[in-house]
Amino acid sequence: MNEHHLIEMANRIGEFFESMPDRNEAMAGIADHIHRFWEPRMRRAILAALDNNTDACASMLPIVKDALIQARAQLAPAQAA
Repeated sequence: MNEHHLIEMANRIGEFFESMPDRNEAMAGIADHIHRFWEPRMRRAILAALDNNTDACASMLPIVKDALIQARAQLAPAQAA
């Protein structure tokens, strides 16, 4: 999974929601979109990139980073038993 591509996709989602006047609502919208439309391995990969603070994360929009951190529990896929 290419983390640069995932961050680019997340940034496009963030750009859409960033225009909302309520930042908390915008962050919830970003997290909801990623949760609903990204498959678990995509969510796992972007959260891992965030955890490891990879170079790719430097290009992540602040609103996207904040949304991922705030909604981490919602976004983290359940572990396989």
